[in-house]
Amino acid sequence: MLPLRVGLVGTGYAAKLRAETLQADPRSQLIAVAGHSPDKTAEFGQTYAADPMPSWIDLVQRTDLDLVIVANVNRDHGTVVRAALQAGKHVVVEYPLSLDVAEAEELVNLAQAQSRLLHVEHIELLSGIHVALAEALPEIGTPFSVRYSSVNPQQPAPHKWTYQFDLFGFPLIGALSRLNRLLDLFGPVESVSCQARFLPRLDLPDFYTTCICSAHLRFSSGLLAELVYGKGEALWKAERLLEVQGDRGALLFEGDQGTLVQPNGTRPLETGSRRGLFAKDTQAVLDHLTEGKPLYIEVAASLYALKVADAARRSAELGQAIAL
Repeated sequence: MLPLRVGLVGTGYAAKLRAETLQADPRSQLIAVAGHSPDKTAEFGQTYAADPMPSWIDLVQRTDLDLVIVANVNRDHGTVVRAALQAGKHVVVEYPLSLDVAEAEELVNLAQAQSRLLHVEHIELLSGIHVALAEALPEIGTPFSVRYSSVNPQQPAPHKWTYQFDLFGFPLIGALSRLNRLLDLFGPVESVSCQARFLPRLDLPDFYTTCICSAHLRFSSGLLAELVYGKGEALWKAERLLEVQGDRGALLFEGDQGTLVQPNGTRPLETGSRRGLFAKDTQAVLDHLTEGKPLYIEVAASLYALKVADAARRSAELGQAIAL
């Protein structure tokens, strides 16, 4: 029955964009919200005409909800998703589904047993850069190597949960979209080798001021990829770079600018805007639940990306390559 009644866990940036989309779509109605801070939750509820709830536990137990959207800190995703599924709700969650692979597998099985939707957001696949890259990929022949670097200097590093070991998780798990983009384009991975370094905060031991991860992946096709992810104070040059080298050309993306390189010359690639991706994801979920349209990603694909990211974590901890 329409409209779908929605509960939202979280009051941050992604939650606000979700709420705006839900308000604008006649197929949905935002009923309740639960956040970390009572004041922010009350303000959010007033802004978006939603009941502020004392906790996410109270929210998922409401009988007047069809769908729960989980947009809080990474550490709590798995716990909230489990409770929402057990309460009979459809669930949308920002990546990663969980910081723990075994828990993520349990949640996928639970959703199937409950006959409920479990959708993990991966808006990187909806971006203009990803669409342009996927469409142009056949023009460079067989991909030979990939270099993907995402580095964000921040001086000073913010006192945010995204810089806390426990809340964000291992960087390539917390920033799962980077790996998932490559897996969507190039398929399964044979092995992973990863190194990571952190600079802890002296005043807040649970936080760090800088992290850098460098992972080398060998895909089952033979393709080699280098993935670099970093953020924080000890990094001084921002970089958003994605290069795919093939036997008949290359695809080069720097920032929002894309170029196809071939023997007969180069041409620019249209990448469009990065705005509106959370709205697209939310609308895709509503399309699926109301009209049965397929989603742009299966939960199994996100789960596989999480397994590869966890292999990178284990490689960094053990100092050796991990076979998948």
